[in-house]
Formats: sequence, structure tokens, C-alpha cells
Amino acid sequence: MDTPLETMDKPIAKKTGLQKKHFGYLGIGIAMIALIYMAFFTDRTSTYKVDKEKLIIETIIEDQFNDYITVPGTVEPITIIYLDAQEGGRVEEKLIEEGAMVKRGDIILKLSNPDLTLNILDSEAQLAEKENFLRNTQINMEATRHSIKTELANLKYDIERKKRNYEQNVILIKDNLISREEFIRSKEDMDMAIQSQVLLLERQQQDSIFFSININSMINNLDNMRKNLNLVRQRAENLNVKAPIDGQLGLLTPEIGQSIQRGANMGQINVLTSYKVTAQIDEHYIDRVRTQLTASLDRQGSKYDLIVKRVYPEVRNGTFKIDMIFQEIMPENIRTGQTYYISLQLGQPKVSVLVPIGGFFQETGGQWIFVLDPTESFATKRNISIGRKNPKYYEVLEGLMPDEKVIISGYETFGKNEKLILKNNK
Repeated sequence: MDTPLETMDKPIAKKTGLQKKHFGYLGIGIAMIALIYMAFFTDRTSTYKVDKEKLIIETIIEDQFNDYITVPGTVEPITIIYLDAQEGGRVEEKLIEEGAMVKRGDIILKLSNPDLTLNILDSEAQLAEKENFLRNTQINMEATRHSIKTELANLKYDIERKKRNYEQNVILIKDNLISREEFIRSKEDMDMAIQSQVLLLERQQQDSIFFSININSMINNLDNMRKNLNLVRQRAENLNVKAPIDGQLGLLTPEIGQSIQRGANMGQINVLTSYKVTAQIDEHYIDRVRTQLTASLDRQGSKYDLIVKRVYPEVRNGTFKIDMIFQEIMPENIRTGQTYYISLQLGQPKVSVLVPIGGFFQETGGQWIFVLDPTESFATKRNISIGRKNPKYYEVLEGLMPDEKVIISGYETFGKNEKLILKNNK
């Protein structure tokens, strides 16, 4: 019989084969291998499936890039003369209607202004009063001058008589035939007459200067009043609104009975010797558009060349205005208000890589585009750089090569996916 000690020392046999714990290690290993494979060998790019038939796919080309934009242009007369009211008044009569041809000096409107009529009458009355005053002054001056001449003549006679009396007394006093007092009195009478003559001559000179200055001043005042009256009469003449130049009356806004303020615009006259084309340009091009740029328009299969004559500096509602004139010939039967599409050349032609204009630009801003794989089974996002544009193409600066195919339709439904799987439902 074995003892308990002998039983406890008996060796235990080892198990062979896969055990339960080995399956745990194996699972961990497989998971690590899968993670490594996913991390280094699988494509984690976000994808989106799209119907190929609903996309617009174009091929990148290398061709001449014509740097131009197409804008609508409106035909206007080469010169527009605006009719502004030189004098305010009430419209009494319209002699010429819109659209009629006018000659320089033709009366278009007749205005009335009672206040201006009263001003003319008042100016005429003041002028007549001043003229009467001048005539009276001249009459008084002549009367005073005649009076002084008469006095001088009398004084001359008196001086000669008293001088003769004095000379006789000089002889008589030597023989004591007259008294000493009588002799002295005759001398004083002669001296007094001579002194009176001197004073009268001084008065005549002073009066002549005074009257001359006064008369000249009144004559100058009268001249000014006549000029003022002529200006007032000219204002009255301006109540007849006349054509300042030959042309066509293109616009006439006043109606009979309407009150017109001085300086208000009443219409315009179009000079039809030639025409110009005006266009509104997006402010994006304001630094590139300048005078002397060339443009063209097509009318009934014929091409007509224009040149930019004026660039307006003001930007309104995101656009600025330019005027273009025809270089040589212009279309026949051209009319004010007609609209043409103008091709405005912004720069010289250049061979470039080109991508057609498409809706993709609204989403990408020209910074990236979806490029098709050669198999055309999928398309991937690629960064690009776009330069100038014309109505047909964008100029590609980098990122694309000729003959590559790209998606140019809108990207609104693609979200932020970087890869498109192209399905063909045929």
C-alpha cells in the first residue's frame, strides 16, 4: 500500500496541440496584421458614386489663348448736348416734338416768367430816369458855364473902364486936379475888379472839373444800367429754349403748363454725325481696361472694329463704364439704343494650357478640379492654378496637362469627397 507521500510526488503529463489561450494570441496577431494593412496598404480616400452621364467632361487642350471679354454694348450718339433751363418759367408752348431733327437756333419750347417781365420794365424805368437826370445836369452845367462867361465878359469891360479911369487919375493927381481920396478910390476899384476876375476864373475851372467828374460818373452808371438791361432782356430771350446745335431731339420731358426751375434738365439733342458704343464692365477688370484697347462687334456676318476712347473712373453697383468709337467704318442703319455683344481685347494672344469654362469654378474658385483616371472609371481631386479667363476658357498656369480629362460641371452635390466613382448606367 502506497503512502500519501508517494502519491503526491507522481509526475503530471503535459498537454499537446492548440490550447484555449493560443486562440486569444492568434486573434490579437490577426488584428494587428489587419491594422497594419489598413494603415499602409488600403486607400482611405473619401469617395462618392456619381452617374457619369450627368457630368460634363472635357479634355484639356493646349492652344492660343485670346485674352478678351464679351460684354453687351449700347449704341449712343457720338455727342449728347443736354438742354438745361437757363431761365425758370412756365411752359407755354412746345414747338418741336421728340425725335424730330432740329437746326441750330430753332425754338423748341416757349416759357413765360412774369417776374422777369417786371424786372425788365423796372430796369427800363430806372434807365430812363437816370438819362433824364443826366440831361438836366448837362443843361444846368451849360447854363452855369454861360453865366460865368457872361460875368467874365462884364468883368473884363469893368476892368478896362476902371483901369482907364485910374490911368487918367494918375495924370490928374500930378497937377492936383483931383483929390487924393478920389485917386485912391479909383485904384481900389480897379484892383477889386481884377481880383473879382481872378476869383471868377478859379470858379470856372473848379466848376468845369466838378461837372466833368459828375458827368463821367453818370455816363458810367448809365452804361452799367444799359448793360444790366441788356442782360435782363437776354434772360427774357432765354425763355425761348433754342437748339444749340444741329441734331436730333432725343428727349424732351417738360409738358405744357409745367413750371421749370432754372438749371433744370429738360432734354437732350443727339449729334448724329457718328455713334459710339458704351458698355458696363465688371470692376474685376478695372486695372486692365484702359483707353486705346481694341474691340469688335459682329453684325449680320460682318465684323466692325472699335477702340476704347474713354474709361469712366466711377464704380457703381460693381461695374464701371467705357465709351468705344468705330475705327473706320460702322454698320449701316445703326440706331441709338441698339445692343450688340462686344469682344473687348485685354491682352495679346498666347499659347497656353486651357480648360473650358464650367460650373466647377463656383465651388473651387479655380484652386482644384476633379481629374479623370485614364480608365475613366473614377476621378480624383487635384490642386491647380488658374490665371486669366475669356468667355470660353480659363488659362491653366499649373496642375493640368494637355489631353487630360476633367469634370467641369458643378460640384455642389459632391460634398468634401476627394474621389468620385463614375457609374455608367447604360
